[in-house]
Amino acid sequence: MNPHYSRVAERAGHCCEYCHAPEVIFNFPFEVEHVIPSSKGGADEDSNEALACRSCNLFKSDHLMGDDSETKREAVLFHPRRDRWSEHFRIDLKSGVIEGTTPTGRATIMRLRLNSPLQLATRLVWIKLGLFT
Repeated sequence: MNPHYSRVAERAGHCCEYCHAPEVIFNFPFEVEHVIPSSKGGADEDSNEALACRSCNLFKSDHLMGDDSETKREAVLFHPRRDRWSEHFRIDLKSGVIEGTTPTGRATIMRLRLNSPLQLATRLVWIKLGLFT
């Protein structure tokens, strides 16, 4: 396990910092990921670490940019240490859909596939259980 896991997980409230999946639902700890990958010059320090579920971490991979579905331009992805989730996203509690309110939000949704059918189905369960924040 990543030696920084405890600190990063506690700071994140044991939720994925991208899709807000609750770690308690899974049978293994989430991953400490580098927001800016080491391969792209990202440092191994607190300001560059985020808690990510396996899905978000895999789809984000080493990407820093994604396509904004509205402007049809590339936009920088959400950075959990610099950005506030509520400034880039909103959730429709009836459908479970995460909506992007900025180019960064929309690009992150597309790149990380935050509204895939499986994500939506499970997110609705988390909402009903009161586990989605």
